[in-house]
Amino acid sequence: MIRAFPLLAALCLPCLAAAQDLRLPGNAVATYQEAGAPNTLMIATGPWTDGAVPNAIAEGTVAQGAWKISVAGLTTLQILQPLRDQLLADGYTEIFTCEGDACGGFDFRFALDVLPPPDMQVNLGDFRYWAGAKDGDKGPEHTVLLISQIARAAYVQIDRVSNDGDLGRVSSRGSSVVAATAPSSGSANSAPPTDMATALTQIGRAVLTDLSFVPGSSDLADGPYTSLETLAAYLRAHPDLQIALVGHTDSAGSLEGNISLSKRRARAVRQRLIDSYDIPGRQLAAEGMGYLSPVGSNLTEAGRDANRRVEAIVTSTEAN
Repeated sequence: MIRAFPLLAALCLPCLAAAQDLRLPGNAVATYQEAGAPNTLMIATGPWTDGAVPNAIAEGTVAQGAWKISVAGLTTLQILQPLRDQLLADGYTEIFTCEGDACGGFDFRFALDVLPPPDMQVNLGDFRYWAGAKDGDKGPEHTVLLISQIARAAYVQIDRVSNDGDLGRVSSRGSSVVAATAPSSGSANSAPPTDMATALTQIGRAVLTDLSFVPGSSDLADGPYTSLETLAAYLRAHPDLQIALVGHTDSAGSLEGNISLSKRRARAVRQRLIDSYDIPGRQLAAEGMGYLSPVGSNLTEAGRDANRRVEAIVTSTEAN
């Protein structure tokens, strides 16, 4: 579902002297909070289309925060509704909202300024985006909500922009939230209880740690690779699952070159899974991020080595 409205430079709505204080469920735990500072924030105004996310830039005092709600089986709408209702009641008007594939899936999510894991986790098969604006005393105020559901938790990122420096507070003072339905107890078709299976099930992503590429090349050595064997077993046990294989590099070289290299490496892994493990191509996508999503410091050899990786990211529970 997608709804979009024009970005608001000034709204003909009553203004409040103070920014809205948002209330999260009482069982939400903050994983990251950044005090407001002068900056800019990209506001998506539509879904990924023609190779980009249409957007507007909000300028002012910007603050970001993330929260985790450790309850299995939560829905993203269950988390979004009360936050959205608070903002609309405060005079906000919706700019744009979308869900999962309707947003543009992988491409939309990676165009956003998302806090890195473990502070914020995004399941590409189950996330919602909401952006709104209102007229403040000194100009427009903006709030962006990104909500994702992982098997055993929901994650919420809240970005706020104000021109008068008052961003309001976000507190865990609302009623505790529980799952809309009881979580599944599993089935006989579950994948083997390996670390990778646990990571894919619980957080929706896992690094293929033992892959070996020729330096500066997308050529994948012959192997064998335990990570591919484990991933193939997981995909066979979950034939309706889709994943994206996402390549990453260190920061040596140009961004364009590294994105191309990382995508070629992801494609090589995808082809190996198809050719050597008989995994249907419909379950696999290949993407490349270059050096845009590091997990370590590119100032150290250990960090650069960690950044050179291919990840498997769950993007959907239903293959087309």
